[in-house]
Amino acid sequence: MNRRSIRVPDLKEKKARGEKIAALTVYDATMARLLDRSGIDVLLVGDSLGVVVLGYENTLAVTLDDMLHHTRAVARGSERALIVADMPFLSYQVSVAEAVRNAGRLLQEGAAAVKLEGGRPMLDVVKRLVDVGIPVVGHLGLQPQSVHQVGGYVRQATRPEEADALVTDAIALRDAGAFAVVLESIPEDVARAATASIDVPTIGIGAGPHCDGQILVSYDMLGLFDRFVPSFVQRYATLADTVTAATKAYVDDVHAGRYPQTKSVMGSEVI
Repeated sequence: MNRRSIRVPDLKEKKARGEKIAALTVYDATMARLLDRSGIDVLLVGDSLGVVVLGYENTLAVTLDDMLHHTRAVARGSERALIVADMPFLSYQVSVAEAVRNAGRLLQEGAAAVKLEGGRPMLDVVKRLVDVGIPVVGHLGLQPQSVHQVGGYVRQATRPEEADALVTDAIALRDAGAFAVVLESIPEDVARAATASIDVPTIGIGAGPHCDGQILVSYDMLGLFDRFVPSFVQRYATLADTVTAATKAYVDDVHAGRYPQTKSVMGSEVI
């Protein structure tokens, strides 16, 4: 396997060559090491950690300190993949200057790029971040930080005018300097139109097969998160069942006195 580190320009080159991009969320050093070893292209330190790791109802409670902590951990575990960190709610919406400061802190902790939600209303932020050397990934379609405004985790861009607006936003983000755009929970034909309209890669999540790459929440893909699973997720393992069964076996062994067993090594009793 090619172990050369993936850098920001590599993703655009992958799109030009017609190569698909594989991305997953990650939140800690151990999982980052395992996913990196598997050849993943992009590791997103997602604010989804609020739901799957910290137990919140949504991503809105995630703080910049949370993201800095987990970005630092992921950076320790990854050697090859491109690390992108989500900018959490209110870390970039208040002012451009604050967005630059907060994005810069994420890069200082090991991210190579940041991701932020929103189209044309966020262009000034995207332009300024890019101008000062901070690579940016855009995010259109379902935007979890706007969950209350849209009334839940519902499919977006289902009406013609919404689809047209999304494609326009994708072009605007590209023009502002975004090097990739995540498309979440939109119809396949809208994702295809957006992907064809820009020369930077689109990364889909619940957006069909026509995007330049795909991303999933790793806990969903691995079957670790059991509260709810989006319909578009393909589970490649059921690790929640494995963890539960292994833990039950351990508990049973401890309760029955089967663990630990004393072993004799060179005449000495060791545990």
